[in-house]
Amino acid sequence: MTSRQKRISPAVGSFAGLGVLVVVLPILALLVRVPWTTLAAELSSPESVLALRVSLVTSLAAAMFSVALGVPVAWLLARGPQSVTALIRPVVMAPIVLPPTVAGLSLLALLGRNGVLGRFIYDATGYAMPFTMIAVILAGVFVGMPFLIMVLETAFVQLDPEIEQAAETDGAHAGQIFWQVSVPQVRHALGTGAALAWARALGEFGATLTFAGSFPGVTRTLPQQVYVALESNLSNAYALSGLLLVISIVMMAILRGNLRNPFVTPQA
Repeated sequence: MTSRQKRISPAVGSFAGLGVLVVVLPILALLVRVPWTTLAAELSSPESVLALRVSLVTSLAAAMFSVALGVPVAWLLARGPQSVTALIRPVVMAPIVLPPTVAGLSLLALLGRNGVLGRFIYDATGYAMPFTMIAVILAGVFVGMPFLIMVLETAFVQLDPEIEQAAETDGAHAGQIFWQVSVPQVRHALGTGAALAWARALGEFGATLTFAGSFPGVTRTLPQQVYVALESNLSNAYALSGLLLVISIVMMAILRGNLRNPFVTPQA
């Protein structure tokens, strides 16, 4: 028995085993129900292809917007004045634990045809964002970007401040320090955060359904197609669920090394 094994008491091992079963058994049950013999046919059905196309386009776009907007936010939280970041951080991170339907309703309240901001956009241009592909993308950014921010803020906080101070001494301004010194050092964390944002956007259901609806070829994503297929084509629902499950497992396997790094508390 190795020293690591000796540190796990029978009681802890028993509860750990139970915890593993709580997660693993439903996953195994789902894999058993996947129609492996007709999987290709189910995934290539017109409804599945449309949902897959919408999901890929919108989730990738959401991930790109999350990177463009989330990296500066993470830098602000890591280097900004604590009097400001202490107020911003809980709000920016709220979508991580916010119920999905509430997230969708929040977007609808802001950008709906009669929303706080949406009414002015509609009156000026006649454009209403809800129930469009843009709405799916925005819902993905709203729920996915906080994961990228959480990972990147931690990475920025762990950077050696002396490197930035040396660059500042050499005459680099704030923008150069950010783009040329700090961001390159957290490129692995950036990749991890972007992947998590993409995966979160790909799997989003409630916020998308509330804000964008479920229109085939326009706003119906893979999770929504699973929900629809539950009532009409159970084999298709299990096939698409199996696809999403495999993507999730592969994603976690790839990101395992980066995600094992512990989060640290920013120092005053």
